[in-house]
Amino acid sequence: MTVPDPTRSRGEPRWLGPSTPPRAALIPPLSAARWLLVLVFLAGIYFFHGFLVPVLAALVIGFASWPIYSKLQRNVGGNSTIAATIAITLILAFLVVPITMAVFYTIDEVRQWFMWVVEANRDGAPVPEWMVALPGVGPWIGEQWTKHISTPGSIGALMQVASGANIGNIYRAVLAAGGGAFHLFLTLLFMMIALFFVYRNGEAFAKQVDLLGERILPTRWERISRVVPATISSTVTGMTLIAIGEGIVLGIAYWIAGVPSPVTLGVLTGVMALIPGGAPLSFTLISIYLVASGTPIAGIGLFVWGSVELFIVDKTLRPRLVGGPIKLPFLPTFFGLIGGVKTMGFLGLFIGPVLMALLVAIWREWLREAEISAEEAQAQPADQTTVTATAKPASPPLVKQEEESAA
Repeated sequence: MTVPDPTRSRGEPRWLGPSTPPRAALIPPLSAARWLLVLVFLAGIYFFHGFLVPVLAALVIGFASWPIYSKLQRNVGGNSTIAATIAITLILAFLVVPITMAVFYTIDEVRQWFMWVVEANRDGAPVPEWMVALPGVGPWIGEQWTKHISTPGSIGALMQVASGANIGNIYRAVLAAGGGAFHLFLTLLFMMIALFFVYRNGEAFAKQVDLLGERILPTRWERISRVVPATISSTVTGMTLIAIGEGIVLGIAYWIAGVPSPVTLGVLTGVMALIPGGAPLSFTLISIYLVASGTPIAGIGLFVWGSVELFIVDKTLRPRLVGGPIKLPFLPTFFGLIGGVKTMGFLGLFIGPVLMALLVAIWREWLREAEISAEEAQAQPADQTTVTATAKPASPPLVKQEEESAA
């Protein structure tokens, strides 16, 4: 027996609305699902943006080293876990540990520079004799040195005018930067963990990205998916790894030549090597310093060594690794370098140029497609004219009927 609803009998509406859903939803289910996906994606970026830099670095290294990793995986019988472990060990031994040691030495040498600046600001520093002896500009340099460095307190006043902060604040900022080495260590640790899973699950992840890419860009994804890995590999190999090698080789040359702070100058040379013409400018200036400071043999030897090393890298090593020089313009390279460092810190040295190279590659692909479309549009009327001229004119219907009756 069915119990009647007293609410219905009185004709009063339900408190929570009708029991059956309305036929037209306020927001379509597909639109609601899309907005929910966007909100979840934005929330994920907000909560996990601290891991963005190490994950990007892991993806860049994984893209660049994937051909080598594939060979390693085949040699261990296709076991991705063992291959990823060996690859991470090799990267730690030959890339991360030397770079970390160079950064720690650089921080220590920069601290010594600032300690000298603090002492010179307190007591003053005499003009170096080799600067005064420089032909042409020596007297002017000596005058500026006496004005801004030899007088106690002049360096602090100069820095306050230039940066708006006194030398004490700048020195404390340098010490705080030295304390940031622990943050760099954590970033490298997260990067290595992410890189391990990129190696181990890279193939499955690539298939998922291809599936989504074909849904988003069905006509262009096939070409973009080939351009992006090639661009990342050529950029990392032809710019970043060669820049690191040039910094190490020239840093050792600085140490042999007796240059003060060779590690810091080697790191600066490696950073400058990311910019076209940066490495020659670095070792040329240091060679001029050695010659002017009274060691001309060391200066000339350093210049000759740097020129030979640069010639070997540009003419033999870079084409062999990349298949040709990277034709990335100077301005995008410079912006990628500076923007990467400003946004992502030390790892931005490697991520910034790669992202800029990707933007330039995608831009060139779009220009190429536009040029092909324009060429096809120009060639289509000519082809139609040619076909019309060469085609045999059709017979009128009456003529065709007479020919058929005659036959």
